[in-house]
Amino acid sequence: MITHIQGKLVEKTPTDVVIECNGVGYAINISLHTYSQIPDKEYLKLYTHLQIKEDSHTLYGFSSLSERDIFRLLISVNGIGANIARTMLSSLTPIQIKEGIAKEDVVLIQSIKGIGTKTAQRVIIDLKDKILKIYDMDEVLVSKDNTNKNEALSALEVLGFVKKQAERVVDKILILQPDANVETIIKQALKNL
Repeated sequence: MITHIQGKLVEKTPTDVVIECNGVGYAINISLHTYSQIPDKEYLKLYTHLQIKEDSHTLYGFSSLSERDIFRLLISVNGIGANIARTMLSSLTPIQIKEGIAKEDVVLIQSIKGIGTKTAQRVIIDLKDKILKIYDMDEVLVSKDNTNKNEALSALEVLGFVKKQAERVVDKILILQPDANVETIIKQALKNL
């Protein structure tokens, strides 16, 4: 019903903003990702999703259409409500969520507060095909990233590092730089081990 709101930014906190549009102030819930994308300008445009319940009407705002699309996909999963979806988008970027689902990375999805193993598996089962189709992602590309990770881990093991410790460091690197090549992963890991 309300697809976007554009107006004067009146209030801004990490969890919500108030945008004044034609004399009406709209309270809009946002993720930390959107908060980090919002410039400190006087005027602002957010893409929105209106959730209507028996006892409330709640607006969720997003800095980009892709973030809103991921939010809508997440809330389509049984057991994922709007607040958990917002928490997911606060913990990970939309790209990290997309890639995590496409790669079937249960550990990544489960690392989000409030998400257990079963819920993480359900998110992946329900959304993997949709993510691959909508974003035209190729499963070969997905496995390539795993190959980079495996090659980097093998090299670190040869250099004498403990596999579990190296894997933790490599996973953190890949969360921050999903497109990192083997050489970059190894260099970053050596700085952190």
